[in-house]
Amino acid sequence: MRPPEPRSPAPRPSAPTPADRPRRRPPGDAYAVSAAVLLVLAAVFVGRHIQATAHTLSVGWPPLVGRWDPHVGPGTPAAVLVAVATVAYGPAVAARLPWRALLLTAWGAAMAWIWSLALVDGWREGVVVRLTSRFEYLQVIDRWHDIPATLRDFTRHILIDSPDNWPAHTAGHPPAATLTFVLLDRIGLGGGGWAGAWCITTGATACVAVLVAVRALAGERLARRAAPFLVLAPAAVWMGASADAWFAAVAAWAVAALALAVTGRSVGWAALSGLLFGLVCYLSYGLTLFAVIGAAVLLLGRRRVRERPVLLALLLAGFVVVPAVFTALGFDWWEAYRLLVTRYYQGAGGSRPYGYWVWANLACAVLITGVASAAGLRRGGAVLLRRRGERGVEERRLAFLVACVLLALLLADLSGMSKAETERIWLPFAVWLLAACAFLTRPRAWLAAQALLALLLNHLLATGW
Repeated sequence: MRPPEPRSPAPRPSAPTPADRPRRRPPGDAYAVSAAVLLVLAAVFVGRHIQATAHTLSVGWPPLVGRWDPHVGPGTPAAVLVAVATVAYGPAVAARLPWRALLLTAWGAAMAWIWSLALVDGWREGVVVRLTSRFEYLQVIDRWHDIPATLRDFTRHILIDSPDNWPAHTAGHPPAATLTFVLLDRIGLGGGGWAGAWCITTGATACVAVLVAVRALAGERLARRAAPFLVLAPAAVWMGASADAWFAAVAAWAVAALALAVTGRSVGWAALSGLLFGLVCYLSYGLTLFAVIGAAVLLLGRRRVRERPVLLALLLAGFVVVPAVFTALGFDWWEAYRLLVTRYYQGAGGSRPYGYWVWANLACAVLITGVASAAGLRRGGAVLLRRRGERGVEERRLAFLVACVLLALLLADLSGMSKAETERIWLPFAVWLLAACAFLTRPRAWLAAQALLALLLNHLLATGW
């Protein structure tokens, strides 16, 4: 019997060449971040060209109001320290602290971040003079000796060609905005320092309100994941000291109270929510778009609303209080808004090109919410597009809420009444977009990117707000 012939060894496959290897596609987050960065760069270079040739943008460093001014200041060491501590320990602390302790810690950390960034420009330039410039509310405090008479006369001073016309920000907002600082002055907290401190202290509570709402609507796990991003927000550059930080806090608490009302808490939260929503409409005309976000909360809590229709009654009852008071005192909101539209086009709004700002405003949104929010929004969109069951209900609820916030912001953008200065005007929307960062993995890397962006913006530019 012949022995079997030995088999020749099978040929060893040759090592694959680079062309043979399958190409790894960049992750979706990279696409989102790249698109956000390209949008900002386009807004910068196109804006500089328009400003150099047509001089129609009326901003110093397109798309932002400000100028190139590399500098450091007293707040620099504190800002770096807060940033490093939040990046290093923020996610772990947010995951472990008891809930109420987390809310207090988030408020304190957010205040530390906003204060330190404001003080990069020093106490006077960074805080005191922010609300005392010729465009701001404190310029007209002495004209409010008789509050009812001033409210009755308010609309007569909105147009530029009217006698004793209001400064831009007073004319551009309903009277509750200016009245805030009038009342502070009446109780002995007058001047730019107290006004700035008020806006920073109250504005920092916006992150707490968002955490409360996210926990109520989408669960505590996602709220805890979002907490460090709400603290270390690039928006803090403009929250100290801007009245829009105060507006952001009121709007955020209006939504948070409604979220508590529709998720089984006391129905009294609905009345408080309505009261705050009414106040929001008399702080800023543009924040009427928070009705979109309120509707989203009602939709997410529709089962509770159907079971307790008294919620809607209390919400409406609370809402009418502030409009009823201002109307009884002689202020006509609709007439004021009509005149404001005319005033807007009498000023810089009339020359600023809609074709540039309709997309450059979105570049400002990237700068105030950071590249982490761009990635978070992409992930939130992916959650909404997946089939039900592939992701938890909580993720879908948060993604829906953030999508409605984005819708409200886009409506503001398309309106044409937000051409430029949206790094300040859109602060109330920005704090909600930051909640999308709860979808991100590797939070420390994303937090570092957020902190670096804020530090660069605050130290390279004199923002003017």
